[in-house]
Amino acid sequence: MHQYELMVILDPEIDERTVAPSLDKFLNVIRNDGGTVDKVDIWGRRRLAYEINKKSEGIYAVVDFTAESATTNELDRQLNLSEAVMRTKVLRAEEAIAQVAAHAKAQEEKAAKKAAASAKAGAKAAAAAKAPASKDA
Repeated sequence: MHQYELMVILDPEIDERTVAPSLDKFLNVIRNDGGTVDKVDIWGRRRLAYEINKKSEGIYAVVDFTAESATTNELDRQLNLSEAVMRTKVLRAEEAIAQVAAHAKAQEEKAAKKAAASAKAGAKAAAAAKAPASKDA
């Protein structure tokens, strides 16, 4: 059993009150195969980065669950068959955590290089400011 994270973008034309029950219908695939649904987080209606099926909004939902990989494949297949589902993405939680950690490390290295470059430039400016003062004396 592995930890997974599922993100689903649903059609904005469905009623937001029916999102949880319709998601629960799909999540029964996980429960029936011995997995567990740990957390369901419905973000609500959000603007999309680009149009999907001529729609500029979607209803986002994120689900954390534990299941076998075959169960995950079946869940993804059933979600793709539904017309109310615009997009899905299933990630193993360990991979997602590793991606976030790698991104954070890259950002820290970038910030360290920037700080080192600005410190070096500051040292050069200070040395340049001192040099003419010593010539005048």
